[in-house]
Amino acid sequence: MDEMDWNAIKVFVAVSETGSLVRAAERIGLSHATVFRHMSALEEQVGTRLFDRVKGRYVLTDAGAEMRDISGGIVSSFEEIDRRVAGRDETAQGTVRLTAPRSFSDTVLPRYLAEFATAHPNILVELLVSNQEVNMSDRSADVALRVAQSPPGHLWGRRVLGIDWAVYASSSYLTTHDPLEVMEDLPRHNLVAPAGMLARHPAFQSILTEKQPLTAVRCDDLTTIASFAAAGHGVALLPDDMRRPELMRCFTYSRAPQNCLWALTHPDLRGLRRISLIMAFLSNAFRQDPYWKR
Repeated sequence: MDEMDWNAIKVFVAVSETGSLVRAAERIGLSHATVFRHMSALEEQVGTRLFDRVKGRYVLTDAGAEMRDISGGIVSSFEEIDRRVAGRDETAQGTVRLTAPRSFSDTVLPRYLAEFATAHPNILVELLVSNQEVNMSDRSADVALRVAQSPPGHLWGRRVLGIDWAVYASSSYLTTHDPLEVMEDLPRHNLVAPAGMLARHPAFQSILTEKQPLTAVRCDDLTTIASFAAAGHGVALLPDDMRRPELMRCFTYSRAPQNCLWALTHPDLRGLRRISLIMAFLSNAFRQDPYWKR
């Protein structure tokens, strides 16, 4: 048998983990056609089918499952080599894959990254907008901006800032309803109600125990809750990164613990010059921006 192509193994693992050629292509930065070509070549090389197509998903055959078990260690070894070699690069150039939630990507990051590009024109930043945790072990992302009380133990980083929760309402709502200026005013207003896992968040648990009137429509997504408040359904409890122009900030909800924003990377990449530069730059940008000072 001919020597196997490392890229084909990497593609195989991505398809086995995502169950999709399209999502595998997005993860490893290749075209759909290239992923398909690698998979076809690999199956021809090993002489057996590695996947069955079941309801639109790629499901491992027995042979594919056996290859996955064998290839897992190979992929981990290559990823570790990639990270360690990259971590020795001390030049301020190259590409940084930055992942961040939409609440930051749509508001302050365009301004921060424009300033960073001016200061470091040889560093290309790829912004991956996602609220989900990204696999940083395979360098799907190099740096992550994440909101959490504490970062995952396998990542290294720094706490950037604390983000307050506040009560928001549309200007049209405020002109037709009772005053909403202090905590004691809340019981005279309907709060856009959280649903699902969001209702278990400490910020909402504290407000839901106060016999707070709620709207009839409930939602498990903060962005949509902000949209409901903008449409006049009621008032919204939101972290300050979810603010929008059509909502007025009424007051800080001091009973909710602050959200913590972290800048994180894989420990093997912390010494990489372009990684340390963007992490330090973003930390300073967030901390010095009057946008976050209330």
